[in-house]
Amino acid sequence: MTTSWNETQQIETHLLGTNHPSEILLFEAHLLLDEELAEKVIMQQKAYEAIQGYGRKQLKSEIEAIHQTLFTQPKYIRFSQKVMRLFRKP
Repeated sequence: MTTSWNETQQIETHLLGTNHPSEILLFEAHLLLDEELAEKVIMQQKAYEAIQGYGRKQLKSEIEAIHQTLFTQPKYIRFSQKVMRLFRKP
């Protein structure tokens, strides 16, 4: 089950929804007729989901590190106090 670069690009265009409407119909017809292609689409979608999940995890880690820096280091005490005042109940 080798995948050509052209096929990978077609799958990506399909998954990202950037196809022309006529190309969408043609690609979906190919999916119905070619089980191997349908399997490749599923595998590429799973790969995108894994990459996106990893990116989210990395972003959360970076945000947490910034949060720790801003709310624990003495040199940022004034900033953290201003932020806390914004969320204080009146």
